[in-house]
Amino acid sequence: MTGQPLLNVGILAAPEIFFLLEDHFRCDSFWLAPGNYSVVKEEEAILLFRGEEFLLKGSELTLLPEKNESFFQLRQVTIGISFHWEQQEDQRFTGGLKFIFEAGMVRAVNLVLLETYLRSVISSEMSATASPALLEAHAVISRSWLLAQMEKRRTLQKNPSPYCSSVETPGEIVRWYDREDHSGFDVCADDHCQRYHGVTKIISEKAAGAVDATFGEALMVGDEICDARFSKCCGGISEAFEYAWEPAPKAYLSAIADSEPVGSRPPVDLRREAAAEAWIRSTPPAFCHTADRQILAQVLPGFDQQTTDFFRWKVTYTRAELAGLICRRSGIDFGEILRLEPVERGFSGRLVKLKIVGTKRTLTVGKELEIRRWLSPSHLYSSAFVVDYGREEGGVPEKIVLTGAGWGHGVGLCQIGAAVMGEKGFSYREILFHYFKGARLEKLYQKS
Repeated sequence: MTGQPLLNVGILAAPEIFFLLEDHFRCDSFWLAPGNYSVVKEEEAILLFRGEEFLLKGSELTLLPEKNESFFQLRQVTIGISFHWEQQEDQRFTGGLKFIFEAGMVRAVNLVLLETYLRSVISSEMSATASPALLEAHAVISRSWLLAQMEKRRTLQKNPSPYCSSVETPGEIVRWYDREDHSGFDVCADDHCQRYHGVTKIISEKAAGAVDATFGEALMVGDEICDARFSKCCGGISEAFEYAWEPAPKAYLSAIADSEPVGSRPPVDLRREAAAEAWIRSTPPAFCHTADRQILAQVLPGFDQQTTDFFRWKVTYTRAELAGLICRRSGIDFGEILRLEPVERGFSGRLVKLKIVGTKRTLTVGKELEIRRWLSPSHLYSSAFVVDYGREEGGVPEKIVLTGAGWGHGVGLCQIGAAVMGEKGFSYREILFHYFKGARLEKLYQKS
């Protein structure tokens, strides 16, 4: 790799998109002056307007800035899609702007250099109060993950067979959600990939410094760029890749105990139900077991700080709430919910498969994200939970209580655990080698 790549980042999709150009931009041979514009899909074309005036039409439109420091703004960008903090905001970007077709909508795509993108991502994912070690570790994993996704996208485009991310039978639905659905761009701008808000939020000097200090560095195993993952809180033991996504184990994304000595194997096998139940109902020592508000603020900026219980948590549903919720979220009428029965767990105690037993239907669901989606109005904190039942009436429990551990899929770097490690004086290399066993650091490209 000779230089940093140019990314295609999908920002928003809508029937009509409104935006502001703050400087001159070129679309083919047509120059667009600063001002307010819009694009709309009409049959097989994308139409560009300035106010009510029609300007251009094409199957794809690409707007390139006159100067590197030129900006544009996109109106009403939805962030936190499907999460409890979902909201809309106007966002500001540098680089180019492309409009493409996507599922009956117009999709706005930002063309931006990878290292510029990372400055925004690290500022969005991490607080400016984070330790340099945490910021530098996050810069490396974000860069590594991104480069691995770009490589995977190129590989999938060469494969004539469509990528399959689900297995469905009459008694079982198993789905996993990765980034293979982004066929028109490299990554999206929301939590589905990595939070990217352009230059809307302040790019902190510390975040920019962490990106510059690790410029071009990625995690490698052999000749492969590591598909480096991260989540908010592993709950004490990280999860193996294959339990959350496709059944393709990655040695550098195996289960580790989030405690000292660093990089050690889990002390118990939480794939066994009795061990998982005991672990989830306890509060074992772990890097991510902290109530230090200063440390948590490094990882939970803004709306994320609304969540206070994450290492261990509890959710209670009445019989009517749970039956209605599962029906709405799954599209399947189970009737009254009688039991939620563990079928398979991963190394972190996260459920990979869960059997839902109802008065009308019994079905097994997986993997972890699908379970979390079915059991929450947005997303359950994690699928590492055990179930307690209230008093029964006619054989149906009056309430069901979920007691759980961790926040997110738990694979790879644990953000809260890494924040604690940074405060304890661990370097970014030590943090990375703790969470990604057997990986090495390599500089893939230099500053030009």
